[in-house]
Amino acid sequence: MSNIIEDQKKVKPKAPKIGELIENTKSVILGTIDAEGNPNSSYAPFANLNGSFQVLVSFMAKHTKNLRDQKKVSVMLIEDETAHKQIYARNRLTLDCEAVLVDNESEFFNESVKALEARHGNIVKMLAELNDFVLFDLRPKSGSYVNGFGSAYSVNPDLTVNEHVKGAHGQHNVEESK
Repeated sequence: MSNIIEDQKKVKPKAPKIGELIENTKSVILGTIDAEGNPNSSYAPFANLNGSFQVLVSFMAKHTKNLRDQKKVSVMLIEDETAHKQIYARNRLTLDCEAVLVDNESEFFNESVKALEARHGNIVKMLAELNDFVLFDLRPKSGSYVNGFGSAYSVNPDLTVNEHVKGAHGQHNVEESK
C-alpha cells in the first residue's frame, strides 16, 4: 500500500480561495453542543462582516440554546456537491468560533440585518422583527481550509491562511490506519 506522506509529496497544493467560498456559499453548517456535551448539527443562512459570521436564528431551534449557553460552535462552509466532480475533494472551510449574542438595539445588529437581507432577501427583515429570533456573531478562533487532495491549510482567526498542512498530525500513513 502506498504511504500517504509519499503521495502528498507528489501533489501540489492549490491556492486557497477562502473569500470565493464565503461569497458563493449562502449557509453555514453549525456544530453545537448542549450542556451535557451532546452534539447537534444544523445550518443557518449567514452574512459575513468584519471577518465573522452573523446568523439570525429562532429560540425554538436547539442550536440557538446551545449557542447561547455554550458559546462555542464549529462552523463549516462547503462547496455544493453539484459544483465539484470529485465528492471527496469538495472545497470546505471549518472554523472553531465563539458565539456572541448581539444586542438587537445595537448598530451592529442593524448592520448585520441589512447584510443578511442583501444576501437572502426581504424575509430577513420580517424575521429580525419577531421576538423569538436572535442574532449571533460567530467569531473565528482557528480553522482549516481544504480545496482538494493534498491541499489543506490551517486558517488564522482573521481567515488568512497560516500554513499548508501535510498529513494528519504530520506523520499519518495508511499502514498506521489499520
